[in-house]
Amino acid sequence: MTLLRLPRWSTIRQLVRDELGLVLALAVVAGGLLAFLSLADLVVEGETAAFDRTLLLAFRQPGDPSIAIGPAWLPTVMRDITALGGVAVLSLIVLFAFSYLILVRKRAAAVFLLVAVLGGLMLSNGLKLVFGRQRPDLIPNAPVELSASFPSGHAMLSAVTYLTLGALLTRVEADRRAASFFPVIAVILTVLVGTSRVFIGVHWPTDVLGGWSLGAAWAMLCWMVALWLQRRGRLELRGDRQA
Repeated sequence: MTLLRLPRWSTIRQLVRDELGLVLALAVVAGGLLAFLSLADLVVEGETAAFDRTLLLAFRQPGDPSIAIGPAWLPTVMRDITALGGVAVLSLIVLFAFSYLILVRKRAAAVFLLVAVLGGLMLSNGLKLVFGRQRPDLIPNAPVELSASFPSGHAMLSAVTYLTLGALLTRVEADRRAASFFPVIAVILTVLVGTSRVFIGVHWPTDVLGGWSLGAAWAMLCWMVALWLQRRGRLELRGDRQA
């Protein structure tokens, strides 16, 4: 007589977490796309002008937009932070993460990371061409930017890169306590980069909101695809976790 073999409790818990994660990811994708489309419609119609102007000038001294609020060292710090969302810095981070995944023999995950980030970059550049929004011209000493303003490439690419990396490293890291650290850092970095773009005066606030919304949606969509591939044995994400 053959006894029915029940799944292990750890397996059941992992399945529940995966299903919950998929539901949350789907909610982020739907919410992010809806938020972006709503913002894009308002931006095209010019209905965000007053909001953008008010919030952008809130980071400046009243009566003198050339001077930022806060201590004298804050503008320099914000310029350093904004570099964390630039193509050069993000390329290095992705290269290092790619190398790490190769070293731990997660080759499919490494390729997936490149596809997700490069896809986000192409999407961001394409949408800039479509909308062609002018950069803010309210800050006299703002850095010169040549690309269009909506959506913010720094905000979107930092969301795509850091959230995708956070999700991947969460699955690869064997220590659960250490794994929970990655998503938190990913969100903090994404928020800081987007805020810095408005602070230094190179983006309207709605540019950043649009970049965050679409970047989060793209990152979560990629993550849903990753889990789908993992269940079919085409993508190995999970590390050897301790009980």
